[in-house]
Amino acid sequence: MSQGKPLSQATDKTLSGVRILSVALNLPGPAALMRLADMGAKCTKLEPLPPKGSPRGSPADPMGLYAPHAYHHLHAKVKVVQADLKSAKGQAQLAKLLASTDVLLTSFRPSALKKLGMAWPDLHAQFPGLNMVSIVGSPGAGAEIPGHDLTYLAANGLVGGLTLPATLFADMAGSLQASEAVLKALWLRAKPGRSQGKGVFHEVALEDAAAYLALPRQWGLTAPKGSVGGAHAGYQVYACANGRVAVAALEPHFAAKLLEVAGLTAKPGKGVAGVTPRDPMLLPATRAKLAAYFAGLTRKQLDGLASRHDLPLVSLPT
Repeated sequence: MSQGKPLSQATDKTLSGVRILSVALNLPGPAALMRLADMGAKCTKLEPLPPKGSPRGSPADPMGLYAPHAYHHLHAKVKVVQADLKSAKGQAQLAKLLASTDVLLTSFRPSALKKLGMAWPDLHAQFPGLNMVSIVGSPGAGAEIPGHDLTYLAANGLVGGLTLPATLFADMAGSLQASEAVLKALWLRAKPGRSQGKGVFHEVALEDAAAYLALPRQWGLTAPKGSVGGAHAGYQVYACANGRVAVAALEPHFAAKLLEVAGLTAKPGKGVAGVTPRDPMLLPATRAKLAAYFAGLTRKQLDGLASRHDLPLVSLPT
């Protein structure tokens, strides 16, 4: 029996023939649209008109102004058109696009959608086969409350100290949930039954996306005493001679190999929260010995060590 090959972005035609229209600005919507385009969907984005005096063809999405490199990456496979949706001409252009659209992707607050004639009940009455995925900040009535990635992460305990998070976690997780909602909507519309052929509405809240990312923290996994929060000596970031090393020797066979390579023996003793552990990787003494071991190695030596011994570690600059 022949085995199928995994799809790549260059060959994925899963959504070939599916037409998606987006009016979503900034990051979550365009990131979702990028993924859908990578799956073969025909993606169009309708942006507002650029400010007067702007060069012809200038993007009106704020990201096109403050991060043009990111904007161009996101829209590489997307057809971008512009219109003033507050005008009759713009509304006519929107209606023409929606008539041949399978899924509409938005990121405006509900009140703004209503003003622009894109409230779901109105669209569903006019285009019964149209699906709609609405990206909002907070779910339900909270959708009118302003916010951004940072506030949604903070609300779910994912912002520590005064340091900004390394990336826009809620925005990107929300984009994944939005692309997932598009797939769900298409499947439901095609599912045999009374609602076959009828469009459905899905709301995707960035705060919910942040809450999903926060689950490991809620479960205690990434708390200071959790196995991937600092308690396990094999799951740490250590200093090395000319940088740092991220070590993820969490499974017993990786942990045993790491101790073997480092020439360490760990004796049972007092471990986490006053419990005598069976696992030597939970001993503070093991962590201290590994720290001393890594401190004497360069990044090049660590990269070679990882390759030779099949260890999950990555060297990093200071």
